Amino acid sequence: MKKQLLVLICISCLINCKSKNESEQQDANPQEDDENIKTEIPSGMDVPKGMVWIPGGKFAQGAVEGDEMAMDHEKPNHKAEVDGFFMDKTEVTNAEFRKFVEATGYVTVAEREIKWKEMKKQLPPGTPKPHDSILQPGSLIFKKTKSSVPNLYDYSQWWEWKIGANWKHPQGPDSDLEGKDDYPVVHVTFEDAKAYCEWAGRRLPTEAEWEWAAKGGLKNARFSWGNDENELSAHANTWEGEFPTENTTQDGFENKAPVKSYPPNGYGLFDMAGNVWEITGDWYNTSYYEDVKNQTIRNPKGAEESYNPNNHPNVQEKIIKGGSFLCNASYCASFRPSARMGNSLDSSQEHLGFRTVADLDMINQ
Repeated sequence: MKKQLLVLICISCLINCKSKNESEQQDANPQEDDENIKTEIPSGMDVPKGMVWIPGGKFAQGAVEGDEMAMDHEKPNHKAEVDGFFMDKTEVTNAEFRKFVEATGYVTVAEREIKWKEMKKQLPPGTPKPHDSILQPGSLIFKKTKSSVPNLYDYSQWWEWKIGANWKHPQGPDSDLEGKDDYPVVHVTFEDAKAYCEWAGRRLPTEAEWEWAAKGGLKNARFSWGNDENELSAHANTWEGEFPTENTTQDGFENKAPVKSYPPNGYGLFDMAGNVWEITGDWYNTSYYEDVKNQTIRNPKGAEESYNPNNHPNVQEKIIKGGSFLCNASYCASFRPSARMGNSLDSSQEHLGFRTVADLDMINQ
């Protein structure tokens, strides 16, 4: 029955994870050819604490030309224009999320009673209900496998449904956050992240904003630091070694890392590659990039609805970006700005967090 529940939850919740040159040079003025795009902070406006200004600009959203790691759902790339905005320097931390919870009494999705009537809507007809003793609040945690995994499409091999796992107990009921105030908060869903944003007077970034910011001014580079894949360990917390059996920890961490453990990108943003996936406000739709390939979109907000032919029609997904400490070149290579995945609205895991953004009109002048 325990194995049955794991498969059930995986069906409902899991991610469908499947030479420096002139093009890498930092743009001093990302948008010289269009004065209408907001690139500068208005006179007299201060940058909010904990955030940085991301100047607006134009770029090709999606797979960088020649990127052999790019997946089909990153293609074709298309033209996007983004106005300037403020963005958190780091992922929202446990300490920051605790302040929100203490101020509001908010209860995350992973802490709430599971409603079978709602869950079964996202599952194939006739899926049997697990026993009440195991259909309890919890979340997904990672577990290493004891031997090599020939099939990397079977995610249930390294994910475990852990009763009692949530943002306060990231590894289960016997774990806590002692000494981890500056780690990114995890086991949060889109609903949880949105609630935090409303409390903080912020919002979630669009996919285009997140991708543009992650590039740090390197508009044509594959990574946020340039094109050299060999620099990955110095710039991001990812999986090194054979996934999911052995992590060599060349980058210094096997699991999550405290925020600011690696150098910032060109805009002063930390951990835009690896560590934990980050939730955006856009619907995940596998047709969207093809639909807009011949358009130039100003401040795109993505598809109007969720669509993933590999899922049950009732499963609604938002786009997540950036990859996590579990990303490996053999597995998903999602430590690139163009990488993207879909995550169901009610799905939480120990490698999923978020950061917030703010428009100019959201800041008190």
